[in-house]
Amino acid sequence: MSVLEFAANGVVYSSIIVLASIGLSLIYSIAGFANFAHGDTMTVGAYATLVAFGLIGGVGFTVLGLPLGFFAAVGVGIVAAAAVAVVTQRLVYDPLDVGSIGLLITSIGVAFVYRALIQMGFGADAIRYDIASLRPIEGLLPYGIRITYHDLATVVSAAVLVVGLHVLLQHTDLGRKMRAMADNPDLARVSGIRTYRVKLWSWIIGAGLAGAGGAFLGLFNQLLPRMGFNLLLVVFAAVILGGIGSVYGAVLGGFLIGMVVEMTPLLSRAGIPIGIEYAEAVAFLIMVVILLVRPNGIAGDNADGGGV
Repeated sequence: MSVLEFAANGVVYSSIIVLASIGLSLIYSIAGFANFAHGDTMTVGAYATLVAFGLIGGVGFTVLGLPLGFFAAVGVGIVAAAAVAVVTQRLVYDPLDVGSIGLLITSIGVAFVYRALIQMGFGADAIRYDIASLRPIEGLLPYGIRITYHDLATVVSAAVLVVGLHVLLQHTDLGRKMRAMADNPDLARVSGIRTYRVKLWSWIIGAGLAGAGGAFLGLFNQLLPRMGFNLLLVVFAAVILGGIGSVYGAVLGGFLIGMVVEMTPLLSRAGIPIGIEYAEAVAFLIMVVILLVRPNGIAGDNADGGGV
């Protein structure tokens, strides 16, 4: 593989990490605790997409090598992940009179429940979407880059969702309320903002982005009941690196961590005996080094626990 091909794969993988990281950071900013069930929310979105695509099929024309029905199924996966997260928030998290640590521990138990239900319904074996594999994009082969239109679809879809979230946060009334609540929830409450409604929307949007990330993670690799859980520490690393509570920091952190993970095998070419099996360890090491220089993360002073 060429350096450009490693970089291209890094962009694809980073796109998935970014979607998951934004959702986790948004929920942390508004709900006020680290949701360890976030990775398994990604898995819910992936398997909901699998079921929906099986029902919808490859209807309509293709977009970037994927049938239009797949994108409709991803929409179903987004809705399913958001719905599961909202139900969990109302039935489990809201009634609990505990602090952020108690909610964090509870979310670990919720993650086990999600995973067990998925494994009961689909088994423990790996599953793939019923989508034919594509040959690499021929126009990129002369440059040593072997990626498919499916990979390109992942990057484009993630970019559309990130831009959509940016527009929501910066140019809508809901976005302004979300930013106000992330900065100072008490002040937002006394200012007349219905904070519970804002919190509900943060769960819907954050979990929906996680569901989209899970759907494209299944396209990038394969579907497993542990697929989201296996990615969770990488997602947390991206959020911490970007700056806890900063959505835009999560974008930067997710891109950096994803690129590091995919490009780690290049170290062996430079004579450093580190293979792909150590990629996540290298990513965490770089995260620690950057945090030693910038304790608030790469988002800067806005990453102090609040501020979307």
